[in-house]
Amino acid sequence: MSQRLQPGDVAPDFELLDADGDPVSLASLRGKRVILYFYPAAMTPGCTKEAVDFRDALPDLQAAGVTVVGISPDPPAKLAKFRDRDDLTFPLLSDPDTATLQAYGAYGEKKLYGKVVVGVIRSTFIIDPEGKIEKAYYNVKATGHVNRLRKDLGL
Repeated sequence: MSQRLQPGDVAPDFELLDADGDPVSLASLRGKRVILYFYPAAMTPGCTKEAVDFRDALPDLQAAGVTVVGISPDPPAKLAKFRDRDDLTFPLLSDPDTATLQAYGAYGEKKLYGKVVVGVIRSTFIIDPEGKIEKAYYNVKATGHVNRLRKDLGL
């Protein structure tokens, strides 16, 4: 399993395709506070709940100068369906080889229904405008996670 990131660490840069097949890099978001969240699979119940919660919180987050970006191993075409189906208004990025997931420690062994499997570890990072990790959350639950972030951000 990849090493977990800690507050103060430099956030690993990446360039991934969004739902429209356009490249997005972390470097292009420098100067903004970013919530980067990793989720296992588009259009599954837990991932939908989390994405919809981010969508609904987006006006408050944007008013506080925070940008939200979601990353999963799904191909751009599936991300586009997810975005369109649930009116998601923030970028969803495709990491099919899981290199970015691994760089953030968000891919590895986890328990699923009592069995140990290898896959995406639902994780979220708050990255400051200089590109450093402010907060790192691993093994988060889809339900209630966005509200916890809002509290931690003072919103």
